[in-house]
Amino acid sequence: MVLKRRHDIFFEHFILIAKNLKEAARLFRENVELLEDTETYAENIKLLEDRGDEYTHTIFKALNQTFITPLEREDIMLLTVKLDDVLDGMEACSDLLDIYRINEPDPYMRLFARIVENCTDEIVEAVQLLAAKKLPDIRRHTFRINDLEKEADQLYRESLQVLFDEHNDLKKIIQLKEIYAMMESILDCCEDVANALEGIIMRS
Repeated sequence: MVLKRRHDIFFEHFILIAKNLKEAARLFRENVELLEDTETYAENIKLLEDRGDEYTHTIFKALNQTFITPLEREDIMLLTVKLDDVLDGMEACSDLLDIYRINEPDPYMRLFARIVENCTDEIVEAVQLLAAKKLPDIRRHTFRINDLEKEADQLYRESLQVLFDEHNDLKKIIQLKEIYAMMESILDCCEDVANALEGIIMRS
């Protein structure tokens, strides 16, 4: 019973992290669509990032105290870190939107944010399947995340082309270029989560 409880702690906290990530992505998308109170949104996403750090700490603590783990130790560590990276990216980007005082809705930022939210939906589903030990079913979600990341790559190229073709304000170009790059990086982090899950499938 104690061993089962130790095993449950990892899967329970993977799910908590993923759902926390999904909530952050919802706020992130709302922020980008409205751009009316970027400071408050940044603060709220920071609170979720702090909560995510607590979940991460719990997993690492359990890892240090557990001799037999339900997955390879390296896989638990990698998945935990990669999930945390996604939320860190959203927090950093939200801070930047506030620092730069971005208050004009931008179609590319909106599209990036929606893709991020879609990825977190897939991550939640995949992690729940991991907890249920339905490993083959995870692949449809990792494949979808990979497709979304490719979509984001194309969106990033297009956003830069339009940015340089249609804007003359150097300050705005620099700011938007950095924000686009940061948003694309969040999607790269989502792909890293998918790759970590694929690694677990292959080694199980």
